[in-house]
Amino acid sequence: MSTLSVNNQEKYHTAKLWQIGLFALNNTATNIYFFVMFFVSYYATGVAGLTVVVVSMIITLMRFFDGITDPIIGFVIDKTESKFGKFGPLMVIGNIILAVTTFIMFTFTHMLPDSLQLLFFIAIYAIHIIGYTFQTACTRAAQTVLTNDPKQRPIFSIFDATYNSILFTLGQIFIASVLVAKHGGFSEALFSELKYYAIIISAIFTILAVIAIKPKDRKEYYGLADNNVKTRFRDYWPVLKGNRPLQMLVIAASSDKLAASMTRQAAVGVMFFGIMLGDYALSGTIGLITLAPMLLITFFGIGKARKIGMKRAFVMGTWAALLLFTVTIVYLLMIDTSTISLTNIGLVTVVFLIVYSLGMGFQALTGNMVIPMIADVSDYETYKTGRYIPGMIATIFSFVDKFISSLAPALVGFAVAFIGFRDELPQVGDTLTTSLLVMALLLKFGVPMFGYICSIIAMKFYKLDDKEMEEIQTAIAEIKDQKNKEAI
Repeated sequence: MSTLSVNNQEKYHTAKLWQIGLFALNNTATNIYFFVMFFVSYYATGVAGLTVVVVSMIITLMRFFDGITDPIIGFVIDKTESKFGKFGPLMVIGNIILAVTTFIMFTFTHMLPDSLQLLFFIAIYAIHIIGYTFQTACTRAAQTVLTNDPKQRPIFSIFDATYNSILFTLGQIFIASVLVAKHGGFSEALFSELKYYAIIISAIFTILAVIAIKPKDRKEYYGLADNNVKTRFRDYWPVLKGNRPLQMLVIAASSDKLAASMTRQAAVGVMFFGIMLGDYALSGTIGLITLAPMLLITFFGIGKARKIGMKRAFVMGTWAALLLFTVTIVYLLMIDTSTISLTNIGLVTVVFLIVYSLGMGFQALTGNMVIPMIADVSDYETYKTGRYIPGMIATIFSFVDKFISSLAPALVGFAVAFIGFRDELPQVGDTLTTSLLVMALLLKFGVPMFGYICSIIAMKFYKLDDKEMEEIQTAIAEIKDQKNKEAI
């Protein structure tokens, strides 16, 4: 390491709190469309008339396509440099593509002849994913210019967790309690109304995010400022191969993401809430109950990350989630799970809600810390090789992450088939057999626990703790300072 002295003002470039808060809305803007696409199968099958099997295959293949587009978009980001900045223009382009394709998909697909609907749906969905990738990749890559202060970077997660927790919780309530009730189910009228909410709100959030990043979206904040590294598409593999922190973060985050994706599958919710607990409606109600603890734990964890660094806070949260999920499994095996009820609340229910809420809270904490950690990995690449390639780093991460998490539906399908559900998925009201009990606990808590163990092992080899990041930022600042002196 260099021994030159650089003060904190030269070493770190910081952002105003409002800039961090508003830029986090870029992730929420794309998650609005992500949330809407949870229900695209209802439109494709119930309104457009496509078959369930075909739609399921399309959605799975589109998830793979989403991962494939990531490296391409990352390459474009690193090559982009305009008078309007690197990230802002691509965020706007991505959001426009999302708005146009969402409007077209939910307006015209069902109007076409049956022979054209499938090809039209696939084509529009593919273009939609390209827009989604443009905007989401900027969320990760632009972290490097937003701030490099280790005390500030974790703050992004507080805003991001708050926005998205509210979005997914209240969004589900709005769909189920307002739109479905108003339109009598997932009808053409429901999607016609829903698309306008998504387009308008997402556009507003994107505009606010662009305003926030604009003062920082300048060349002076791009790595070594005068960085003009020529990158090629074939550089992706050498970058992944040579960046150990990136490898370890991918392993940690993707194993957690796969586990979380599996627990969100409809069959897992039916098995746990609808069969094991005997009341499927609890899935929504308990989601509301856990919202406040999840946010409080996230705020606490991010506060710790600002003091002890993101790596140590991530490991702390992972150990806590592992311990709490272990306690939850043991507790559920000790009680009569059918006695858990929100209409007749007793000690059994209270204890369950406490341990379950805490476990879900720490699970959310580790997931929300990943985006700012990607910025640390990007800065490490700049420090190690002199190359500023945040787009490439961010999309290498998301490519592997999406590829692995796309396996979730298939793994859950194999799991339930293994216990005898080969022709249909478990249904609410099915008898709770021993095999169902074991598989419900395994998928709901056991698989995430395996992911946490993978994360803990990976973090042993992830060296970007608070001290290492301070040295990296010092070294980058010294190189910038030396280049400025040479230019004079």
